[in-house]
Amino acid sequence: MELAARNGGSEVLSLDQHRRIVTVVSEARNFSYDYVFSPESTQVEVYEELVLPLLDKFFDGYNATILAYGQTSSGKTHTMGTGCAHDYDNDAVGIIPRAIHELFERIYHAQQSRSSTRYQVRVSFLEIYNEELIDLLSESGTRTHVQIREDARGNIYWSGVREVLVNSTDDVMRQLEIGSQHRQVGQTDMNEKSSRSHAIFSVTLRQDRNAGDANGGAKFHFVDLAGSERLKRTNASGDRAKEGISINAGLSALGNVISALGDPSKKATHIPYRDSKLTRLLQDSLGGNSQTLMIACVSPAGSNMAETINTLKYANRARNIKNVASKNEE
Repeated sequence: MELAARNGGSEVLSLDQHRRIVTVVSEARNFSYDYVFSPESTQVEVYEELVLPLLDKFFDGYNATILAYGQTSSGKTHTMGTGCAHDYDNDAVGIIPRAIHELFERIYHAQQSRSSTRYQVRVSFLEIYNEELIDLLSESGTRTHVQIREDARGNIYWSGVREVLVNSTDDVMRQLEIGSQHRQVGQTDMNEKSSRSHAIFSVTLRQDRNAGDANGGAKFHFVDLAGSERLKRTNASGDRAKEGISINAGLSALGNVISALGDPSKKATHIPYRDSKLTRLLQDSLGGNSQTLMIACVSPAGSNMAETINTLKYANRARNIKNVASKNEE
């Protein structure tokens, strides 16, 4: 599992991009990662260095996952690109629009050279809100019942989720926009439009060749985790407080799974995937059949020191996870 740290500033952190080290200045404490990006790093640099290698694998039939993790207002949604910008030449465009644009470019060029291969792309958008699974692309207007299942080979999938057939980048961005409008957001003292749920935007690519070597459908999960938060700082109450507790519980369960997978001494122990809907959905992505990248977004402000250190610790543990990805074939 690859780990990238993205710093939104330098007030409390020192970065060594060459050695890929983040230092907490006040504590003289170092954290090592696979990639480190400075405040001056562009969206293009992040995309080309982190995402393009995953897209290569995805197009070759392997599952891929990108998770954005960090406290509220640290830049996760901006980095992932769920703001639905359609101008792909805009430097501010995030990971999802760039990846989708590249995917359809590759399909187009592949079709020109291999006319016998048929490509099919479908998307789905799932929200985890207060431990309830919600299909953000449901046509019924009501919350459909989504179930998490496991096939005979141990692969995780979910039933009851609408998968939309798409034929272009614009088709995908339209579905992303529709789903994002249905996603739970709310105002807290930390963020005027804080995501109150975890969300997984999934792209399935199927390749059918006349020669019979069909690709059984590789999946690319783009995971926008709700921000970790402290209730005292957000001044949340009522529904906002309940949401915050649920968000933190899911992230805590994810942390427990990461700790169990990343600690060599715990390899033979039970991995608590079933402790939350989030970890169950991400079972393949964490220690399973997927090429996985976690992007840790941290705040520059000294007032966010505690959350920043927690994020750095969390991400450092995730780096120790070893996935074994296999090609999806039928």
